[in-house]
Amino acid sequence: MAVKKTSAEKRYAQSEVRRLHNKAIKSTCKTYAKQFVEAVQSKDQKLAEEKYKQLQKELDSARSKGVLTRNAVSRKKSRMMNLFNVTFASK
Repeated sequence: MAVKKTSAEKRYAQSEVRRLHNKAIKSTCKTYAKQFVEAVQSKDQKLAEEKYKQLQKELDSARSKGVLTRNAVSRKKSRMMNLFNVTFASK
């Protein structure tokens, strides 16, 4: 005979799956952000532009999936672009 699962147990299991999924997406975003910052610090403008595009795509993807809020994504993109502009302004 099948074992019944309470609704609380089911909700817990669902939330755990969502938590791990969201954690993976956030981790990917952080990885791209670190790569972008490293590219900027190494003064490689071409690589930094490429990494920014990847970061922007990943952040927008996280936003569309509901992992990050609209304002959080906008803030992160703005800060990264500001870092890029300050670093490569004189060139």
